[in-house]
Amino acid sequence: MSIALLVIDTQAALFDPAPRPADADAVIARIDALAARARAAGAAVVFVQHEQAEDSGGPLVHASPGWQLQSGLQVDEESDAFVRKTTPDAFLRTDLADKLLGCGATELVVCGYATEFCVDTTVRRAAALGFPVTLASDAHTTHDKPHAGADAIRTHHNATLPSLKSFGTPIRAVPAEAIDFVPAAPAPVPPVLTK
Repeated sequence: MSIALLVIDTQAALFDPAPRPADADAVIARIDALAARARAAGAAVVFVQHEQAEDSGGPLVHASPGWQLQSGLQVDEESDAFVRKTTPDAFLRTDLADKLLGCGATELVVCGYATEFCVDTTVRRAAALGFPVTLASDAHTTHDKPHAGADAIRTHHNATLPSLKSFGTPIRAVPAEAIDFVPAAPAPVPPVLTK
């Protein structure tokens, strides 16, 4: 059993222009701390980057300055894995599942941007695929929206995602500092009684 850290869409075009996401610098610092602990524990660190079509003219065209990871992130180019995606679901039409299987990941820690889009969708999909998920409750963020501020959006998702029980795999929201990258012990197997 192994845990992998998924860092979703922490890209320059999403974090650097004003207005920045809520608590952007603190979120990046917490992600860096999570990644350092994951690497020290031998856990996989996977950076997921959203990209737009080349003809879109958008800021997230592959290899453009805005597509790059936010400059404050501590990245290990040799040991970290990288996944390119085009939808809010980091699993859809990507090689993420193969990378996770390849490193033996059975549990996920998720952090990044944007709480109500790619973080939410990926957490739900991971649980549907059978991965227990820990959402780093203070290491995901978003921008204020007309209908709700970023803090309210994050609070809402930290409360609602763990309440989803129908997937049959647990989702929990835990502050980044409390995440240790030691897999949960498997449930004890009851003894087989014979006469």
